[in-house]
Amino acid sequence: MRAVVYRGPNDLRLENVPVPRVGSNELLVKVAVCGVCPTDIKKIQYGTVPPPRIFGHETAGVIVRRGAVVRGFQVGERVALHHHVPCLKCHDCAHRAFAQCAQYKRTGITAGFEPAGGGYAEYVRVMPWVLPGVVKIPGRNSFLEGAMLEPVNTVLKAVKRLALLSGDTVLVAGQGPIGLMFTRLLTLRGMRVIATDRLESRLQLARELGAKWMWEVKSEIRRSKSERNPKSEGPNSKFGVPGSRFKVASLAQLTNRLTEDRGLDAAIIAVPSDEVVREAQQLVRGGGQVLLFSHTRRGEQTSLDLATICADEKDLVGSYSADFTLQDEVSRLVFSRKLDVRKLITHQFPLEQTAEAIALAARPTEASLKVMVTQAA
Repeated sequence: MRAVVYRGPNDLRLENVPVPRVGSNELLVKVAVCGVCPTDIKKIQYGTVPPPRIFGHETAGVIVRRGAVVRGFQVGERVALHHHVPCLKCHDCAHRAFAQCAQYKRTGITAGFEPAGGGYAEYVRVMPWVLPGVVKIPGRNSFLEGAMLEPVNTVLKAVKRLALLSGDTVLVAGQGPIGLMFTRLLTLRGMRVIATDRLESRLQLARELGAKWMWEVKSEIRRSKSERNPKSEGPNSKFGVPGSRFKVASLAQLTNRLTEDRGLDAAIIAVPSDEVVREAQQLVRGGGQVLLFSHTRRGEQTSLDLATICADEKDLVGSYSADFTLQDEVSRLVFSRKLDVRKLITHQFPLEQTAEAIALAARPTEASLKVMVTQAA
């Protein structure tokens, strides 16, 4: 079969490798779609893991072989895969720290070599401990939607780490695919979202997904349709007549105006920027939270005013990877299209152009959001 093999930093090669052999308690899945994830991009660009490997873990496809003792699945079924599943029995799992579970850290899907997801290949082998993570895709939904379950799960897990109440004001810094998912999920849970980004096109999509206010970085605020309607804020609206813009000089001024000087209830950092982290730490209220989602490269140091964490009780929270127990909720959100992930998918590349897909995802353009590698299922 064809597979894109990682041979070293920024060295991806289309090669012929054996189709994985599956045991009696495993599945063989023909890959239809695999998303490009920033986690894999960093491994490929910085060479943080030894080659050879076949990356790609946001995978959906068709079951083509079922081990003799596997129950609950049939050949021909369309499925989405989760490459990490926790044991749910260890000390880490008891504390819901699933990403720290020893079993969870074992990648359970491979196309060959050291298991690394394998989605950039024609077939993948699904190992026994991740079978509980296999999700059947409903007939009306696409493989593309199925492949989005894993990234959506990581975002929902992060949202649930925050102590938020309906009506709270939350900043989502960065409106790439992950930031846009945060914007939509927070809106569905009743939060008032301030979306920030450098690109007007992404802010417009954030508005469509429910953001109440948009802040173009180094620019004035751009308000959503709801804010152009003075009735949306009630009789005490601060935003004037329809079509006007609420002009402020800084994000701090905006935050103070919107929260009556209280500060943000939370800020989600969906861009790997230390400067944005420090700014957010100042913008959240006492007792508020700043959540880091994109700071996954180890060894980097930064400075923070630690008194904001201690004396002001501002929590600095991290969130990484998925929560297996949220799988059913994520499936309902995606397959019902309450979170319509189709709006986020802008580019599809064939398997032989995986390197180009990864290059685009690593350096997105104004027109690009979620990038997918697709094959005929």
